[in-house]
Amino acid sequence: MDADLLTWHDIAGITEALAAVVIADGVPDVVVGILRGGMVPAVLLAHHLGVRDVRALTITHTQSDGVNAPKVGRPVLTNPDSVGRLDDRDVLLVDDVVGSGDTLDAARSHLAHSHPGSVRTAVCLLNLANWPAARGPASGNGRTATYIGREIRRWVVFPWERP
Repeated sequence: MDADLLTWHDIAGITEALAAVVIADGVPDVVVGILRGGMVPAVLLAHHLGVRDVRALTITHTQSDGVNAPKVGRPVLTNPDSVGRLDDRDVLLVDDVVGSGDTLDAARSHLAHSHPGSVRTAVCLLNLANWPAARGPASGNGRTATYIGREIRRWVVFPWERP
């Protein structure tokens, strides 16, 4: 297998570090996890942050869950009403990994229709091997991810993806 295997210990450390930087900017009102991979870190972050309002958004960009799975042309959103109204709420959108940034961008764009006050994004991992150089930095003002736990350069298998 041409992938790095993360442990639950790794994920605990990454989410604790993410929670610390999120708290420094203010605790959000709502945590939205991108199903499926983003829900585990979303719930962990919600616990660290003391946020009870956790919601899910189903959006996928790969054809399967396998290592180096091919991507579909554009991220696919299903059940768009799942997040409900977010009127003027501070939202933290969470995913497990960002590669091209397309999934997070599509999710953030969809959340805008629910009228949040603000949307910040947190990802456990940024895969630099997939990040398009033309996009510039992945984090910072107006970029894809507000908070990045760790940078990597290859496919990662998360502990919840293993039998």
